[in-house]
Amino acid sequence: MTHISTTDTHAAPPGKPQHIAVLGIGLMGFPMARRLCEAGHTVTAWNRSREKAERLLPFGAQVANSPAEAVRGADVVITLLTDGPAVGAVLLASDTLAAYRPGALVIDMSSIKPDEARAHAHQLDTVGVRHIDAPVSGGTVGAEQGTLAIMAGGDAEDVAAAQPVLSVLGRCTPVGPHGSGQLAKLANQMIVGITIGAVAEALLLAAKGGADMAQVRQALMGGFADSRIMQLHGQRMVERDFAKRAAMTVQLKDMRNAMATAQAMGFEAPITALFESLYAQAVQDGLSDLDHAGLFVALAQRNGMT
Repeated sequence: MTHISTTDTHAAPPGKPQHIAVLGIGLMGFPMARRLCEAGHTVTAWNRSREKAERLLPFGAQVANSPAEAVRGADVVITLLTDGPAVGAVLLASDTLAAYRPGALVIDMSSIKPDEARAHAHQLDTVGVRHIDAPVSGGTVGAEQGTLAIMAGGDAEDVAAAQPVLSVLGRCTPVGPHGSGQLAKLANQMIVGITIGAVAEALLLAAKGGADMAQVRQALMGGFADSRIMQLHGQRMVERDFAKRAAMTVQLKDMRNAMATAQAMGFEAPITALFESLYAQAVQDGLSDLDHAGLFVALAQRNGMT
């Protein structure tokens, strides 16, 4: 891949405000863009549903009518879109390609397939635009608090150039070349999806046998069964709080992306395959509006538990 000299990249030293376009103002995009505004950056927001972007107006953001308008003149372009095709359609549209500032840095924080991220990086490079794939973990709570785990794939100098912006959003760890950030996110989502299922099934088993589910969760915390999932999602299960923070449909998309990537690599992932089918069945059964911890509901229904 062609590298642009770091003297021509418009990279800013820590603390210097930058012009940032944020494309996709949903559950994650809104709090992340708000934090960038509050950090003193000039933010231009775009969302397919304009009213979602307009929520950022009180924080000083500008709202664009199109992706091309949003990226025009921006030092950094951040995408938080639903899937690979959506990212490609927005970033690589002819009017958007014509609008990028030479040497602009695209930070794709969406969760997509690794091969899609590599293809986007290649196509942007042909017009002199840099790219890193930097998906996140931590959910809406992490987005609001600026504590996201950010997994970055791409050229080392571009990841370094992104750090002043990403530090507002969380902790960024370089994990390898283009596509590696998405591989790390798939690994994260495999672990998250599988662990949600394990915690839900274990707590339901305890409850079915007559134990106090809340107390069982408390007893397990601090031992080898403890995890961030046990702490946060386990509490949601105890409280039956499945308001959407990370959508069931997004978890299913990520599991499917993991399976497609594994198959392309000739890698067997039987545990992920099982949980992909469980999330798919839950969505098919009408639970798509629940948080991904709502797999608990699907497993409860299988066992005749309300």
